[in-house]
Amino acid sequence: MTTQSKPKDAGIDSIWFTRCAGNARGGVPTATGLAYQLGWLDDEFKADGITLRTLQEAGNEAQRHNHYDHRLTNLIREGGNLFAIPARAQGARTRLIGLTWIDEGQSIIVRPDSDIRSPKDLKGKRLALPALKAIDIVENRRGRSIARYGSLHGYKGALNSVGLTLDDVQLVEVGDGKPEVNRDVGGANLGGFWEGLEPLLNGEVDGLYVKGASAADGARRHGLVAGIDLDKLPERRFRVNNGTPRPITVHEDFLENHFDLLVRFLYQTLRAAEWAKTNLNGVYDLLQKEIGASREGLQAAYRDGFHQTLAPDLSAERVELFRLQKNFQLVYGILDRDFDFDAWIDPRPLEEARRRLESYPVAA
Repeated sequence: MTTQSKPKDAGIDSIWFTRCAGNARGGVPTATGLAYQLGWLDDEFKADGITLRTLQEAGNEAQRHNHYDHRLTNLIREGGNLFAIPARAQGARTRLIGLTWIDEGQSIIVRPDSDIRSPKDLKGKRLALPALKAIDIVENRRGRSIARYGSLHGYKGALNSVGLTLDDVQLVEVGDGKPEVNRDVGGANLGGFWEGLEPLLNGEVDGLYVKGASAADGARRHGLVAGIDLDKLPERRFRVNNGTPRPITVHEDFLENHFDLLVRFLYQTLRAAEWAKTNLNGVYDLLQKEIGASREGLQAAYRDGFHQTLAPDLSAERVELFRLQKNFQLVYGILDRDFDFDAWIDPRPLEEARRRLESYPVAA
């Protein structure tokens, strides 16, 4: 059921959106992905003659750079903040309209005979740090080296949770910074963190940061175990990383000229988040299509009532956690420059979408 019947919005015949769907390459659950898989997003705009297009689908490869630089004006982007924040720092005309928090199976995996079982055990250990991709240096897109900076912040959070710092461990750079040729090493897909797999198995490092259902599958295939479950760290600030919080951003042009379309898109996202609360098995079914990981991997990575809190918001807590990630990126040289973080946020479309959701209880 759509929120309303409206004439075709002048000047727009398609809405692009992107989310980290994965296809066995490290995707995560999103209410947007669920709304898309349920057909609700297509249904919302069908009568308007507006086509929903996603960057992840085959045939749209030429547009995928917009997931990094967000130059496509009719794009709604939901994805890792290691792209969204640097793009804004480099002048992308985006606005932050929502944040999600989904604990996504962050862990430090180890060999089964390891003595690493808690963050305090990391002291003095060798931890794998994927190399910065050479092309990212050339093109000044350092945030695309997700595995490197996700690992760095993962280790930092674990260490800080027990009063330690990165100075208390030895970071061992792994990989050569060359383009990825094969993400699936020996049948173990680690969602982009695969460069540390062989060093860990060979005993060259003691721990490897990974996240997500695909990583859980890959670790299990090689007999590796989660020495530290980062999702269990006592405070969310220790779990801040590329996807926690995960931003939803839009181009200023979309916000200014197609506000109602944006609200309707967010309405269906919020509606899917409500649906998920009472349909856990259905959520797992859709995630197997959306992410491409096994049911076992999904259940290992996404648990503890994750389906109850898929809705985006701009709560004070999430905004401040997101500010921590922006500051991390500034300190560790990912950003070209700082920017006005608070001025980046526009709560209006999400507020209106939530108001409509509350006005249509039957549809929700």
